[in-house]
Amino acid sequence: MKRDTGLVTELHDRLREAVRAGEGRSAEPSAGVVDSQSVKADATVTFGSRGFDAGKKINGRKRHLLTDTLGLLLAVLVTPASVTDRDGARALLPQAAGRFRRLARVWADGGYTGHLTDWTSQHLGLVLDIVRRSEDARAFQPLPRRWVVERSFAWFLRSRRLVRDYERRTDTSEAVIRWSMIALMNRRLAAQPHQCAVLPAG
Repeated sequence: MKRDTGLVTELHDRLREAVRAGEGRSAEPSAGVVDSQSVKADATVTFGSRGFDAGKKINGRKRHLLTDTLGLLLAVLVTPASVTDRDGARALLPQAAGRFRRLARVWADGGYTGHLTDWTSQHLGLVLDIVRRSEDARAFQPLPRRWVVERSFAWFLRSRRLVRDYERRTDTSEAVIRWSMIALMNRRLAAQPHQCAVLPAG
């Protein structure tokens, strides 16, 4: 299966590098944004791989995402929704640090405060920069840097298969997320001057 051979990841990464090059960026990012999204799980999702997010009141799974500053996917981890943002990041960020040598700074929201900031600095050599919401904010307010990954989650929810989690295995869920980003990047690449889509439209 393509999920197990790594072909999906390879295609995804090549497309990301092409899109970044078209935007005048280096192939490897130096900064990223991390966040999570809890989604309901279908009845096909096994009990052992789902959980309850008390904050969002969602029984299902959680998608932990690291994107670059364009909102393109760098790393993804799917866990039970009961896994905290900090615990998810402790599993997600080492994957990214090992693959992207230029990665030096990651922006996150208040859910990632605490020991994680010191841990990422000591063990990964990354600066975890917490972007806090203003206490005076009365309505929705897009926050610097953080809005990028929130937009990526919104992109995913346009895919019917990602509105909730239907997959029995979490690695299949991760592959579906990559396929969704592949389609998005393919359209973006086709729209860039002097570029063409890698995959045919449709």
